Amino acid sequence: MKRTAQAAIAVMTAAGMTLAMSACSTPAAEETTGPLTVWVMGDSGTNFEKLVAGSGIAVDVVAIPWDSIDEKLTTAVASGSGPDILQIGLSKLRTFADAGALLPLDDEIANHPALDPANFPAGISGTATSVGGQIVSIPWTSDTRVLFTRTDILAANGIDSPPATWDELRADAKILAARGDGQYGYYIPQWDAPLPIEMTWSMGGDVIDANGNVNFDTPAFQKAVDLYTGLYADGSVPVNGDFDQTQGFISGVAPMLVSGPYLGKGVADSAPELDGKWQASPLPAGDGGSISLFAGSNLGVWYNTDQKEASLALLDYISQPEQQLAWYDMTGELPTVSTALEDATLNSDPNVKVYTDQLATAKVLPLVSNWDGAVGTELLNALNAIALTGADRKASLDTLYSKTAGLSIN
Repeated sequence: MKRTAQAAIAVMTAAGMTLAMSACSTPAAEETTGPLTVWVMGDSGTNFEKLVAGSGIAVDVVAIPWDSIDEKLTTAVASGSGPDILQIGLSKLRTFADAGALLPLDDEIANHPALDPANFPAGISGTATSVGGQIVSIPWTSDTRVLFTRTDILAANGIDSPPATWDELRADAKILAARGDGQYGYYIPQWDAPLPIEMTWSMGGDVIDANGNVNFDTPAFQKAVDLYTGLYADGSVPVNGDFDQTQGFISGVAPMLVSGPYLGKGVADSAPELDGKWQASPLPAGDGGSISLFAGSNLGVWYNTDQKEASLALLDYISQPEQQLAWYDMTGELPTVSTALEDATLNSDPNVKVYTDQLATAKVLPLVSNWDGAVGTELLNALNAIALTGADRKASLDTLYSKTAGLSIN
């Protein structure tokens, strides 16, 4: 029987205790000379092979579906046999580190200067790479959320510019939803747990208290709930969970939505006829300003790799600004290295300039172990129950508070 992701994480963490202890007592393996095994998430394996072709380092790239990584990592941690390098979504960084699966990199920086945290913006290197005071990964891709609008549709409905605040967005969404049956003003992905967190940040609050504990019972979160559920109550967003955001945006069914740079690339590639008819703009602001998400992913070295030096050399290679910019050209995923983010050619596209500017106010999701399963799932269960099934708001939120109580970044 297939394990659930939450059960898999629990097993991974327990296995990590044994793994970490054995790592301390076992001599490092001698360096071998075979190809590096690299786990990349999603369908980017072919592009990764192209990117590293000039490195002189042989690689065996294995593409792991995002929804299979928990089970894959659990098996690898339990056996002690994993890849040499692996891609890590930031929401899972704490879990992997707690399991002992990642090689600490602090002592390797001197010999691999491209991995120096000083090469990355402070908001990336300071909070998105380290766990327990140790550097356990290197920033690989940036992903921040911005507002995308079909400016042609907004203009045709008397809206002169993208909404600058959440209040304006809600009002504009109602206008756009009134175009007729099957037309909406905005799109909320029912699987996107970071969205209500971003809303909470922009309302001037946080979901972590002064002691490092998860705490949703705040006035700012209540305002975020008002906004999230209010968009549904207004009839401004689709209720079907399989709604395709890219096609919905291209068709104009949902002419406003919050997404990452990959959406811009998808629209440009799939619908070049819309050039000049859409734009990216900063995330709408609340009382706390325009605060977006820094997501993206990192790369780490497996704790007991027998090809440590080659693995570090490959990380050094792909952390060069030239390779970071080449990856953006291939995939639409933003760089993480400061000099690449500041590249004049990259920022000559006004939409990309919005992305790089938004990164300046972006925040990382709290590094709570198993954030996706322990926090994100409970958050979406509560909000979607209220918005989609009419569940009692207070009871649903009380359940959220109860199930996330005691979780911490400490």
